[in-house]
Amino acid sequence: MPLPRIGVVIVTMGTRPRELDALLASVEKQDVPAARVVLVGNATPLTGIATGSARLTRIPLKENLGCPGGRNVGIEALRDSGEGDGDGDGEVDVVVELDDDGLLIADDVFRKVRQLFAEDPRLGIIGFRVADEHGHTERRWVPRLHADDPMRSGPVTAFLGGGHALSMPMLREIGLWPAEFFFGHEESDLAWRALDAGWRIRYEPELVLQHPKTSPARHAVYYRFTARNRVWLARRRLPVPLIPVYLGVWIVLTMARTRSLAGLRAWWGGFIEGVRTPCGPRGPMSWRTVWRMTRLGRPPIL
Repeated sequence: MPLPRIGVVIVTMGTRPRELDALLASVEKQDVPAARVVLVGNATPLTGIATGSARLTRIPLKENLGCPGGRNVGIEALRDSGEGDGDGDGEVDVVVELDDDGLLIADDVFRKVRQLFAEDPRLGIIGFRVADEHGHTERRWVPRLHADDPMRSGPVTAFLGGGHALSMPMLREIGLWPAEFFFGHEESDLAWRALDAGWRIRYEPELVLQHPKTSPARHAVYYRFTARNRVWLARRRLPVPLIPVYLGVWIVLTMARTRSLAGLRAWWGGFIEGVRTPCGPRGPMSWRTVWRMTRLGRPPIL
């Protein structure tokens, strides 16, 4: 059986050119080369990119589609590149997605990703370990409730959007990113759909994406979109009895954690928006998936 072929998607707004150049160089240095690298510019023309690799495809977009929308453009470009190709040279089996201010500090990341997917045909998602320039991984970057040991690998129910790998067969089955989310909780929507379809998610700390220590609240839309998308997520993916439980838990946690009055006002505005506006097609997970997530250590109310 041939080893899976890897494609890479990077979405950028063109605001971090030095970091992007360094990331592309780290992709080029991988000892297993990517079959194709797609760089999507969210409302940016993608000029001045240092790399001249023939494997790099640039897709400048006239408008900002958000992170999930931009990723969808990249995934579709990878998928389309294999259509009508007699030798299948453009086809990929695994999509690696990386933040434009991240960095692959090892040159064997793609080789390890390829091996993990080859060993487990039902592996849908691999989450990388995110670490700062000193090698430190913050608790919020570990995709499990008990985050004391960031070096513990294994099955999880969530993953970080900054660095991860997705099975293309999984995406064909469950669909792409929820573009309407724009920013926030799109990873949860994708992860819950994957688990409900019987795919596995693995956190693998040996796969490291170096990333600066930043707060998600640096984005002006953080509080509003976080609240709106959390309501949408619950309405789309949870069994009806769990929707008020999930939202109630997060109301309490948000009120306890948020110190900014402006942030709280934006959060409640987003919450109301999430209740009043269409959330997209509803496809609740089964109770079997609820139990599976609970056994993995994170029931879908946290």
